[in-house]
Amino acid sequence: MHPNGTVERICAATEEVFSTMLGMEVQAGDPYVETTASPSSEGVVALIGLAGQWAGTASLTCSAPFACRIASQMLMMQAPAVDGEVLDAVAEVANMVVGNVKTGLEQELGPMGMSIPTIIFGKNFSARSAGSEEWLTVPFACEGERVDVEVCLIPNRGGRPVPGTSYALQGIACNNPAARRS
Repeated sequence: MHPNGTVERICAATEEVFSTMLGMEVQAGDPYVETTASPSSEGVVALIGLAGQWAGTASLTCSAPFACRIASQMLMMQAPAVDGEVLDAVAEVANMVVGNVKTGLEQELGPMGMSIPTIIFGKNFSARSAGSEEWLTVPFACEGERVDVEVCLIPNRGGRPVPGTSYALQGIACNNPAARRS
């Protein structure tokens, strides 16, 4: 079970925000689905909750050096190390990307609320929602760095998510029309 065009919405939102707000071009890689927590990593993760008839989480993940690059572009200043301004800039980029994806999903899933971003920075950590739901991950390449945009949504019944029901899209590439399916 999944909303049609989710990968395309993620690609369009990410490309638009990076181009318009940061003057940076991103290239989407092949999307994939994860059902387990990613191995320990380091960098910056912005998590945003989504709630409505469907509920879940979306995230934007990048390395610490790329988080500094995002902040430098957004704030038009040098950001040599991760600090509060860098974390705020990454949170704002995630907020714009996820907000655009949410707006597109609302056409199929109904109105959704969105939490303020929670930002995590460090080394040797994993970030995941509880449970074994499927996460749709779209990796992007930008200036030799990787940025992941991930979404996990499940139907929400009576104010509670329904365990074991999620959506994810497998085998769909943003820039490969032959690989898309409805």
